[in-house]
Amino acid sequence: MLLGAHMSIAGGVYNAVLDGEKAGCDVIQIFTKQSNQWKAKTLTDEDISRFLDEQKRTGVKAVCAHTSYLINLGSPDDALYEKSIEAFKIEMERCDALKIPQLVMHPGSHVGSGEEAGLKRIGDAFNRLLDAMPDGKTSICIETTAGQGTNLGYKFEQLAQIIDMVEDKNRMSVCLDTCHIFSAGYPLQDPKEYRATMKEFDNIIGLKRLKVIHFNDSKKPFGSKKDRHEHIGDGELGLEPFRNIMNDRRFNKVPKILETPKSDDLHEDIENLERLRSLVKNHD
Repeated sequence: MLLGAHMSIAGGVYNAVLDGEKAGCDVIQIFTKQSNQWKAKTLTDEDISRFLDEQKRTGVKAVCAHTSYLINLGSPDDALYEKSIEAFKIEMERCDALKIPQLVMHPGSHVGSGEEAGLKRIGDAFNRLLDAMPDGKTSICIETTAGQGTNLGYKFEQLAQIIDMVEDKNRMSVCLDTCHIFSAGYPLQDPKEYRATMKEFDNIIGLKRLKVIHFNDSKKPFGSKKDRHEHIGDGELGLEPFRNIMNDRRFNKVPKILETPKSDDLHEDIENLERLRSLVKNHD
């Protein structure tokens, strides 16, 4: 089923794989560097080989990384925009070194310049980045957002518009976050509404581009445009959306990653993963 969680890289990137093993993950998501700092500590050959060795030993694969929250490719501020592009390039290079296929990112915020202007900045940035890294293997995986403030990416149409601007579409993919799309106003609970939402996604973006799903319940109600994650089944979504996705065979091979609060002993991840696995109906 490819279930897992976001894991910390404190003490070395390989620790994320070890924690993934402890929590019973099939897959994990990581930051390739500290998420709240611009500078990145160099990845040594030893860091990389130990990370890859632990993946081989445990069978826990790092299927995606998440970019730093400081990056804003939609910014109208030229200095921040250029700094964001450079930081994003470094993260792409780190993903390539660690053989991580997807780099998940929040599209960015237009900060008052308007949605169209912000979307164009993002499309331009992606073209520059992919042109600069023609041999790169990592895909840019744009995440659906809740639409808080001036954040872009809360409508499927916006993600489709960004992808449409990018010349090298083979390296563009999408991450669907359950909390975010619910908060943005896409229903997931009733099976009929769930199917309609997924059909809309397929018509506008295409399910073939869906490479990662973030599994998060929501502290905030439907359509609230607020991004507040809760444990599976304990929030406003309840269990039904997760039951719908877990039993949708189209997504059997799509990695599903928790980004819910956790303690050092990872017991919350263990409980959330058990809860998710219990939702799967036995198919003959």
